[in-house]
Amino acid sequence: MKLLASLLVTLALATPALAQTDDSRRKADRDLFERVVEIPTVEGRGNMGKLTTLLSAEFRKAGITHITIKKHGTTESMIVRWPASGTPTAKPILLMAHMDVVEAKRGDWKYDPFEFREEDGYYLGRGTADNKSGVVSIVQSLARLKKSGFKPRRDLIVLFTGDEETAQDGARLASTEWRSLVDAEYALNSDSGGGSLKKDGTPVGFGIQVAEKTYATYSLTATNRGGHSSGPRPDNAIYQLANALSALEGYRFPQQLDDVSRAFFTSVADQDKGALGETIKRWLADPNNDEAADLVEANMSGLTRTRCVATRLEGGHADNALPQMAKATVNCRIFPGVDPKTVEASLRDVAGQHVVVAPTEAITSSAASPLRDDVLNAYSRAIRARYPSASVVPNMSAGATDGLFFRAIGIPVYGVGAGWGYQGYSSGTHGLDERTPVQSFHERIDIWTAMLTELAG
Repeated sequence: MKLLASLLVTLALATPALAQTDDSRRKADRDLFERVVEIPTVEGRGNMGKLTTLLSAEFRKAGITHITIKKHGTTESMIVRWPASGTPTAKPILLMAHMDVVEAKRGDWKYDPFEFREEDGYYLGRGTADNKSGVVSIVQSLARLKKSGFKPRRDLIVLFTGDEETAQDGARLASTEWRSLVDAEYALNSDSGGGSLKKDGTPVGFGIQVAEKTYATYSLTATNRGGHSSGPRPDNAIYQLANALSALEGYRFPQQLDDVSRAFFTSVADQDKGALGETIKRWLADPNNDEAADLVEANMSGLTRTRCVATRLEGGHADNALPQMAKATVNCRIFPGVDPKTVEASLRDVAGQHVVVAPTEAITSSAASPLRDDVLNAYSRAIRARYPSASVVPNMSAGATDGLFFRAIGIPVYGVGAGWGYQGYSSGTHGLDERTPVQSFHERIDIWTAMLTELAG
């Protein structure tokens, strides 16, 4: 009896101490997140060095000291290596995130976009969703593992790029000129692969990103001799371009299914008991059903085919002169496995003989990464430790990430960001009042810690 009483006293004393440890860890995670978000790492502001300095100090404080800062253009990227304990048993794992954020104008936001705030169960501020939560998740998960005495069996390499939202030179250089510093068996990307929860906390599902569309931008240009506006020509460059853009607006690239998108849509159809689920099932049963494919695309834009859209426009040189040039920028997100040259050819056909179509930059395309059981299982187990009923489904991103450069050189990339949002509620990514649920942010770090423990331990 005395032994039992003594044990109960010990447990009573230990429990508050454990809670205090958890609270302290949560506070440390939040504090670092706040400092990271409040550095405006927008292109042209010159603040990236402040963030790489802060993150370097955090890694060194954790005992991870192999840090390389790479300056390129007007920004910086950083590469950090935690060497294996003893002789490595496998090639390294590359952990990816980007440090830069999209511009945010103070006048457009309810509050200062670079003032970290907590409100109604959310952390708010530019970068909270894209992708500074990923940066902090990687830093803090490695710090936890290091503090716990974890001994990795293989090198863990971190790549934080400084221009994912713009030129993507950080990833491009890392996959080429800096290849020896980041070469890995595969990469885990924090910038994709999230989930969705209902407001009551029930998981809708999580994705593991194994493919992404190819990002490609083209110019559509109409030119002629111009002249005085008092004598209109029949071949006005602005009208020719406008006709081409009108034709593009109505054009539809053919719908496509591959193994990744079929698995994703099958999961969506199984969960959706309404009209969308039935439409998806009709399309899966008959991939040539144009009507069903168009209805799916209308509800889940960008996931059923290549999409191209006009994003910028310029033309003319004076109010009283006929335009000598009219030009539009068209951005395409190309379905994995489709040759960008075929998309360019389609654009030429749509634009017609009076408009010249040309790519504005080099295009990097990549095929889907083969699904690995070890990565899928580790990610799934880490998620289901918190959400036992959650489905984890391979998917394709309609947008592009730094991962495309590594897929292109044969390093498989898996989007395992693990962050989640509430179904039907916007995260404000690239838009106004960007946010991430408080619970989601802290769980991301737990999930990354568990996943890396399994994959590198």
